[in-house]
Amino acid sequence: MTDPWSRRAFLSTAGGGALWLGVPPAGAGAGPATDTNANTARAADTYTDTDTYETMRSVWRGLYLGSGFPATSEPFRSRLTELGDQADGWRTTMAPAPRALWPDLGFATDPEKMMQSYYRLRTMAEAYVRPGTGHTGEAALRTALLTGLDHLHAEVYHAGQTPYGNWYCWQIGAPQALLDLCVLLEADLSPARLADSCAAVDHFVPDSAVGSYSGTSTGSNRVDLCRVLALRGVVGADAAKIALARDALAPVFPYVSSGDGLYRDGSFVQHTWVPYTGTYGAVLLGGLGMLFALLRQTPWEVTDPGTGIVFDAVERAWAPFLFNGLVMDAVSGRAVSRGVSAMDARQIQQDDHGRGHAVLAAILLLAEGADGTELTRWRGLVKGWMARDYYSPPMADQGLGLSALARLAQVQADTTVVALPEPVGHRLFASMDRATHRRPGWVASLSMASRRIAHYETGNGENLRGWHTGSGMLAWWGSTYGNGQYADAFWPTVDPYRLPGITVSRRVLADGAGGDWGSSRPDAVWVGGSTDGEFASIGQHLRGLGSTLTARKSWFFLADTIVCLGAGIGATDGVPVESVIDNRNLGAAGTHALTVGGTVQPAVSGWSATFPSPGWAHLAGFGGYVMSGSGAFKALREARTGRWSDINRGSATTALTRRYLTLWYDHGTDPVSAGYVHQMLPGATAAQTAARAAAAGWLEVLANAESAQGVRVGSLGFTGVNFWRAATVGALEAGGACSVTVRERPDGTAVLSVADPARALTALTVVWNRPVSALVSRSPSVLSAETGTRLRLTFADLTGAAGAGQEVVVRMG
Repeated sequence: MTDPWSRRAFLSTAGGGALWLGVPPAGAGAGPATDTNANTARAADTYTDTDTYETMRSVWRGLYLGSGFPATSEPFRSRLTELGDQADGWRTTMAPAPRALWPDLGFATDPEKMMQSYYRLRTMAEAYVRPGTGHTGEAALRTALLTGLDHLHAEVYHAGQTPYGNWYCWQIGAPQALLDLCVLLEADLSPARLADSCAAVDHFVPDSAVGSYSGTSTGSNRVDLCRVLALRGVVGADAAKIALARDALAPVFPYVSSGDGLYRDGSFVQHTWVPYTGTYGAVLLGGLGMLFALLRQTPWEVTDPGTGIVFDAVERAWAPFLFNGLVMDAVSGRAVSRGVSAMDARQIQQDDHGRGHAVLAAILLLAEGADGTELTRWRGLVKGWMARDYYSPPMADQGLGLSALARLAQVQADTTVVALPEPVGHRLFASMDRATHRRPGWVASLSMASRRIAHYETGNGENLRGWHTGSGMLAWWGSTYGNGQYADAFWPTVDPYRLPGITVSRRVLADGAGGDWGSSRPDAVWVGGSTDGEFASIGQHLRGLGSTLTARKSWFFLADTIVCLGAGIGATDGVPVESVIDNRNLGAAGTHALTVGGTVQPAVSGWSATFPSPGWAHLAGFGGYVMSGSGAFKALREARTGRWSDINRGSATTALTRRYLTLWYDHGTDPVSAGYVHQMLPGATAAQTAARAAAAGWLEVLANAESAQGVRVGSLGFTGVNFWRAATVGALEAGGACSVTVRERPDGTAVLSVADPARALTALTVVWNRPVSALVSRSPSVLSAETGTRLRLTFADLTGAAGAGQEVVVRMG
């Protein structure tokens, strides 16, 4: 089928019309142009036109502040008033003292509080320069700003100071805020203050910070560092700094095959082992958008042809994880644990919707450098995501900056922009062990782990109990229901041993178990699968974190269901092992009816029961579950109380309680070769669930063993098998461990997708015992294809295919 995320090749020139945020009209965009960065480096390094630097400072003010929005209309009027009140409050409580600017932000040992002090000053500066805050140009606010800047410079952020604690505070957080302040307050800062600020930045962020693409200077961190260097050059009229910032972006653009960055399959990884499209990836996207806009039509314009990869990635990497305005938690790493920061005076919760809104605004900014077709399409996508976000409307997002809010408001109000629907299709991101499945009415995401990708990330005291995220967590949302499932205090209140979809040992783990920064990688390589772009066969050789657990898990993503198989489940930890069918957050007071086998079960909290399998269950407002394996499944209603501070040491201590309905299999203590078979039917009614359970021939389980797992659904023309080793399953034979998906089409053709998830096959033979009359097309990796009474495919070395599917199209006999 046609890839719903595909886009045509990036054009060599990219016109996009005038920027709405006060940026000069775009001529050639940030995409490839006729000259390269190197062609203009010498002239740019020695540029001395002061008008250009002033224009660039004006451009940055426009990017940071936004423009064109109706300041006297909602939500902007209220937001501006709130901004003014916040700034005035911080002015009032400011109390300069040794190693502190505010009493609650002493930075003697914690540079995070130094960074937060700069953030407060930046907010105060925003209220000072923005019309409509009630404190615009106020003398008392100006005095406080100058006092604060001088105090931080004298106490901590100055040339000669030895940094301590988190490097990020010194090289990215604080200097970005300080340089923003220099631009916003340019008319109020003396040359000496500006020079001191530049000297401080030069001390903590020397040119050597981007001298090597390694360590903390990769991916989105590199973009952040380039932002510091570029703005340092703009503030100090230093052409060489700006040229360095532009040139240092070059390693960010090419595809990578390991470590940090964008991969050909749309994966984005940061910290070497962690899927991070939703947070670090969003920072990269937004940072590049701002830098492209800042440097456009200057001697330092970014003309590297590699920028086309970034533009491609909007729909290849980011869009698949966006749904109804949210960005899926599967690619947000430890950010899912932040919730409400203890240092946030406004106590605004961070969640999947808020992170998604920031991505939408970043796409709109990047779009200004895109060609006309992309500009139109991206605006349409953003408008659609905004319109469908009923749970957390972007225009009511209190955590979104005014400039981002203004970009979204412009698209929402533009009647020429047509809202586009959610695409339908399956995407496998083999390079970061993630998958998304998008159907009319619902979407799902799957999180796995391997030698390449960590079970979870913890660090800086964050995400302390995300241990089992990569053990097969299966998250899903409906188009008109369940969009607050993971936003509504899910992470601090859910049982971390019962994340939806996982198989897990109940062995108790310590906070942060497995180690910081993606250290928790299992010794497993067969993780991935095959897809035709609509349906998929995905598998995971699971090795538990901090336990002896092993399991083979497979998911077959189909039209209205996800078929879930487990086999070879075993452990010797002396504790129970469970596989979670689902665990739904019912909110603070939810009493959604659970029907099992036609009988409505009690809705009282604390109720639990065990039910025989085969059987079925339906949860009102969500969907249905059909259990077709042997044994039994359990159900539990419970109210769970937790605090964001339980999972993130920098977050709020307020107790939160949410109700949950959990369905799971109890495999017992130290099981041997346990398994399960069930279907999940998002959005199904009780009647539809019962009908599927009664349709004995609809699903054929071909195998569910440690050698292979496979299913066939004749009505869909689908056969999928994950071969854990050489085996014969139904009509398919595989000479090695691989994944095979077959789709038989109504037109008499069939598509076979074959993948090597373990990246270990130097040769492979796959046989489909069906009559085939002709070969229509094949991937270059196919050495031979014998047709006739059966199809015999011989593949070349697949170790370099990075787990990607090899497609063959045939005409059936």
